[in-house]
Amino acid sequence: MAHHQLRATPETVRVSAFDSRFPPVLTIAPGDTVSVECVSGREEVLPPPGSGMQVPEALAAIIAANPGMVAGHICTGPIAIEGAMPGDMLEIRIESIEPGADWGYNTIRPLAGTLPEDFHEPAMMVIPIDRAARTCRLPWGTELPLAPFFGVMGVAPPPAFGRISSKEPRIHGGNLDNKELVAGSTLFLPVFVPGANFSVGDGHGVQGDGEVCVTALETSLNGRFTFLLHKADGAPLLARPRAETPTHYISMGLHEDLDQAMKQALREMIAFITSRTNLSREQAYAFCSLAVDFRVTQTVNGEKGVHGMLKKGLLF
Repeated sequence: MAHHQLRATPETVRVSAFDSRFPPVLTIAPGDTVSVECVSGREEVLPPPGSGMQVPEALAAIIAANPGMVAGHICTGPIAIEGAMPGDMLEIRIESIEPGADWGYNTIRPLAGTLPEDFHEPAMMVIPIDRAARTCRLPWGTELPLAPFFGVMGVAPPPAFGRISSKEPRIHGGNLDNKELVAGSTLFLPVFVPGANFSVGDGHGVQGDGEVCVTALETSLNGRFTFLLHKADGAPLLARPRAETPTHYISMGLHEDLDQAMKQALREMIAFITSRTNLSREQAYAFCSLAVDFRVTQTVNGEKGVHGMLKKGLLF
C-alpha cells in the first residue's frame, strides 16, 4: 500500500464549503495512507508580532490568497478513493495527529455559541502550545493537556445538496466536532459520489463536549489517515456517520433540535446492536438505558450533535 503526502496550499484547500462538484486534489487506492497538512486561522486571530509564536507558512499563503477571509474552516482535499461509488462505505483510520503550530486560538462571537443572549461582545485568546510537552497554557495560568482531533472530516455530500456550508454536520460527516475521534479512532462515512472525495480540517488541540462558546483550541494539525473501502452489494451500507475508538463503538445523531439529535443517536445505536447480535429491538433499547452513555457532542453548529458510547466487550 502506498503512502502519500498532501500539503495545505491555496490550491489544495477549500474554505467553509462542501460541494460534490469540487474536483479531487489527490486520488489514491483503497488501503493507501495519506499524511495531510491542515491549518486553521485568519488575519484577526494570528499571534501578535513579537509574541515569539510562529505562523505556519502554509497558513500565511492561504490567508494571502483569500483576502477578507472570515470565520470558517480551511479544509484540505478532496481526496478521491479509486473505485468508491455511491452506496459504499468509507472507513477512515486515524493513524496519528500532531500539532502543526505552537499556538492556537479561542473566540467568542456575538450572536453565536450556546449563550448568544448572554455574550454580546467579541473576545479572543491566543493560546501558546508546547508541542514537546503536548500542553497548552491559558492566559490565567491553567495548563491543559492536548487531546488533538479534527473537527471536520467529511466526504462530498449528495449532489442534490449543491454547495453547503462546512458549519453544519450532516449525513456526509463534516463539522462533527467529536472529541473522541483522536488518533487510534476510526470514522465510517457513507459514500455519495464516485471517489467519495474526503476532506479534513478544523484542527482542535483540546475541546470539551458541547464546544459551548463556538470554538475549541483552534489550531493547525497534521494527520495521517488510512482509507479502506467497503463495497455495497445492493442497498447502501451506511446511512449516516458512525465511529469507533479502541474502547468504544460510537453512534451519532445530528439535528437542529437537541432532543431529535438524541433520538437519532439512540436509534442508530439500537440498530447497531441488533445488527451485531441476536438481541431484539426491545432488548437493545433496554441495554442502551443500562450501559450506553449518550453525550452532547456540540451545541453550536446549527445542527447539534449527540453521540452514544458503547464500551467494547459488553456485547461482542
